[in-house]
Amino acid sequence: MAQKLYVWVAVGGIALASAGAWWFQNRPVSGAQQATAGGAAPGTPAPAGAAGGRPGQGGGSMPGVEVTKVQTQRLQDDAQSVGTLRSRQSVTLRPEVAGRIVQIAVSDGARVRKGQLLVQMDDTLQKAELSQAQAQLSIARANLKRNEELVAQAFVAQRVLDESRAALQVADAQVSLAQARLARMRVVAPFDGTVGLININLGEYVKDGADLINLEDTSQLTVDFRLPERYQSLVAAGQSVQVQLDALPGQNFQARIQAVDPLLDANGRSVAVRAVLPSTAGKDLRPGMFARVNTVFSVNDAALVVPEEAIVPQAGKQFVIKLRKEGEGDGAKLVTQRTEVRIGVRRAGQVEITDGVAVGDTVVVAGQQRLQQDGTAVRVVDMSRPEAGQPGAGKGGPPAGAPAAKPGDAPAGGKPPAAG
Repeated sequence: MAQKLYVWVAVGGIALASAGAWWFQNRPVSGAQQATAGGAAPGTPAPAGAAGGRPGQGGGSMPGVEVTKVQTQRLQDDAQSVGTLRSRQSVTLRPEVAGRIVQIAVSDGARVRKGQLLVQMDDTLQKAELSQAQAQLSIARANLKRNEELVAQAFVAQRVLDESRAALQVADAQVSLAQARLARMRVVAPFDGTVGLININLGEYVKDGADLINLEDTSQLTVDFRLPERYQSLVAAGQSVQVQLDALPGQNFQARIQAVDPLLDANGRSVAVRAVLPSTAGKDLRPGMFARVNTVFSVNDAALVVPEEAIVPQAGKQFVIKLRKEGEGDGAKLVTQRTEVRIGVRRAGQVEITDGVAVGDTVVVAGQQRLQQDGTAVRVVDMSRPEAGQPGAGKGGPPAGAPAAKPGDAPAGGKPPAAG
């Protein structure tokens, strides 16, 4: 019996607590309490938007949205990359044969002409070989002349004359070979240019293929850079690029694309591009400088742009929500219309719209999540001004920092509220 009594007491306590909670939540509220909770006297109509507060807090019959106008702006479709300055021609001269250096005919940084002697190697042996070949050539010529006379007198056979002619050709080839070996002992400039720093010494023995002198043709510089493969169809010879150098801040150089490599880099998935700087670019430019290259593909002086926040992606497509006026007079309202658009260049928070909108159209930039279907009536909220119902928004509202009204206090210019 005692256990059953405890159960009935527990059930009764739970029922009593539930009834008390229901009464507390549904009890009648006095006018003074309403004034204290709402910040306004009972019977005073709430200002527009007060129930909803700021957009997105609910309470209003129409959702609040922020909007902007489609504007025109000058947009430049371009791509930034980094590159390196190169000489028009650059070569490191190396000897074809080993030998000892007997003459260095230029100094560091000297300007040289094509064919000018730069380094002379010991050619004593090659000169001796040339002299020997030339002597054998003289003997072969004399033998040929004598045999021609003998054949004319029928003293020797025609075969002897043919052998003399062949011997003359062999001797002539030996002379040409000796001359070529002698010429290889001279290192000459292959083009006009400027000599780099010389790191060889007189009397030094060098092997074939050793670095002797660096020669640079800086009469015209090029800049080599790379672009992502998605730009391969947009870049072509003749396009202009803007070049900036970290070593020369504040200076811009205009270059023109000379060629595009037909082979894409399989590692970086990029295409190599070479642009030519004008010959009057400046004497301060040097091969090997780090360059920042801006490639301009197109310029639109009247591009239609909207903020990035206005774009609503959905199912792989891009949309904007436009507002259109519906009705006349007091019954006029703004309703939504979802429109698919095509986007172009993105720059600094702005998106180019190439199709789907016109200049002056009103599009939503905030509050799209509450607009699930077309034709929804909305109210435009200007976030640059305080919302109605916020502290200090209305003329009759309490000043900032004023204490809240207490129950029983009379509102300004009125009578105390009647007891609820």
